[in-house]
Amino acid sequence: MSKPKAWINAARLRTLPLSVSGILVGTGLASIYGPIDHLVFVLAIFTTIGFQVTSNFANDYGDGVKGTDNENRIGPKRALQSGLLTRKALKNGIIISVVLNMLLVIALLYAAFGRENMVLSLLFLALGGFSIWAAINYTVGAKAYGYNGLGDFSVFLFFGLLGVLGSMFLYIKTVPLLTVLPAISVGLLSVGVLNLNNLRDIESDRQAGKNTVVVKMGFKRGKHYHTALLALSFLCMLLFTFFNYQHFSQLFCFIAFVPIFLHLKFLRKTTSAHLLDPELKKLALSTFLMSALFYFTYLYFL
Repeated sequence: MSKPKAWINAARLRTLPLSVSGILVGTGLASIYGPIDHLVFVLAIFTTIGFQVTSNFANDYGDGVKGTDNENRIGPKRALQSGLLTRKALKNGIIISVVLNMLLVIALLYAAFGRENMVLSLLFLALGGFSIWAAINYTVGAKAYGYNGLGDFSVFLFFGLLGVLGSMFLYIKTVPLLTVLPAISVGLLSVGVLNLNNLRDIESDRQAGKNTVVVKMGFKRGKHYHTALLALSFLCMLLFTFFNYQHFSQLFCFIAFVPIFLHLKFLRKTTSAHLLDPELKKLALSTFLMSALFYFTYLYFL
């Protein structure tokens, strides 16, 4: 495999649609309360993609160094694990992506707040730095929090609450209480994707000492936990739509829950982790579809 393809493999392109879901929903919510600055939207999309790529590089590096990614792993082969990239190359890639991320964050904050809102700019700059720290320390280092069952909380926080509410705040400079419901919905779906990944990798994670929530509770309870995550996500979006109902087009986003519930039906009957890898793509794309439908509905139909 060529070097460019190796870096594309390490970037894990199939994870990127999920990473922008929070921005789409946050932008859709902001359009309810005021106009949308399209430059802010574009920069927010590139920034969140940058964070995700940094996280993917760091996860590849951290899991590869710790031996979590090995021949027993069910999913796709990783760049460091398979020898496509060396430790040094991957570490340099992380450093370069962090620098690019910070430049994107600065550009985004300038577009959103200008020079007159320095306090908000500094606050979001700190959040950007915290996001980069979290992306790297998920699997890298002796105290990587992803190895201690905290990955679910991190994904809920960054993909859900900060992703949705933070991006919305860039436009309207406030957080209406009702908008917390879609943020929770996106966060729970994103945790569902991570949980499905951990269900698939439960045996290799257990052997490597990666104590995810699933490793701690077991495969059967992990499936119940997964069902609860997706069901609560549906309920939160349903409640938001009920309290904010204006037009039938607001129901479009629920189309995405059809494949999600079919996924749950499949999961309920599954007893083998080896069968779960194809479901990851389905759930991630369903989450993106829900977010995209939400975005287009609130920007163009209401």
